[in-house]
Amino acid sequence: METNKQLFTVSIYTENSVGLLNRISAIFQKRHINIECISTSVSEIDGVSRWTIVVFVSEEQIRKIIGQIEKQVEVIKAYYHTDEETIYQESCMFKIKSDLLFEDRQIQNIIKESNARIVTVNREFFVLEKSGRRSEVDLLYRELKPFGIMQFVRSGRISVTKQEMKITELLEAFQA
Repeated sequence: METNKQLFTVSIYTENSVGLLNRISAIFQKRHINIECISTSVSEIDGVSRWTIVVFVSEEQIRKIIGQIEKQVEVIKAYYHTDEETIYQESCMFKIKSDLLFEDRQIQNIIKESNARIVTVNREFFVLEKSGRRSEVDLLYRELKPFGIMQFVRSGRISVTKQEMKITELLEAFQA
């Protein structure tokens, strides 16, 4: 039995359907697999959604999971990829007390060095946005934590593959 677990990014192209999230998450739940992150959006084809799910499993497990996901009626196609096969990003936002921005030079340096972007500033707080790899977001979090983070939120991974997935032809055929 294969036990070499690694992070896989699963891309699922689906029709937009009520209840599909429950059925797909149940596939992972039955196998006692934790979903690291999940996001969904429109895809390059009208009427088709793209889901991105990140899981830490063996390749044998991910192959079986893809097979189960593709059995769902609304699923057009599912793929899995390693980190090396994808270009990926996360996004996050930090809410921090405004007085720190004006009074503490160190915060200004952290913002500049991390390539974070100030989204809004008012008397009570300012909001920073950072996009990048998970490690970059984690580093910024650790650097800002001592100053007091009022709120923090992070998106799930979004990714595109380095190689062509040939999904466009499949999706166009689906639409025809």
